[in-house]
Amino acid sequence: MSLAVTRCGSEAAALLAALHAQCFEECWSESEMAGLLASPGVAALVIEAGGAPGGLALVRVVLDEAELLTLGVLPSQRGRGAGLALLNAAETEARRAGAERLFLEVSHVNAPAATLYERAGYRQVGQRTRYYRDGADARVLARELE
Repeated sequence: MSLAVTRCGSEAAALLAALHAQCFEECWSESEMAGLLASPGVAALVIEAGGAPGGLALVRVVLDEAELLTLGVLPSQRGRGAGLALLNAAETEARRAGAERLFLEVSHVNAPAATLYERAGYRQVGQRTRYYRDGADARVLARELE
């Protein structure tokens, strides 16, 4: 199956919110997505798998650092390379905007996502205790962008 990642703007807030709701229990609304997209340095990416949206990523760049705000793949598309493709595209967007390092948070109970990030070269640089609504800690990971 062919995967294609495209960058989208504020017109995609509804699509991004719908995708986020399918990927996460704690989902972001259309107005929250629109607010993020209106923020300086934020880029939104959507991956298409077989011609249909299969996931999303949002990355924010400030000066020489970037933060992966979210990365989600629809349950039906997981395990097919969409997560890595989105991560690679987010890193490319961050580099283009001048970032030298990318940070992200991942729940300590989300082993599949942690494995993806660690295989991509991310290392733990911190922890946020009880960061998520369910009480889970967040592992703060980072990677130097080449």
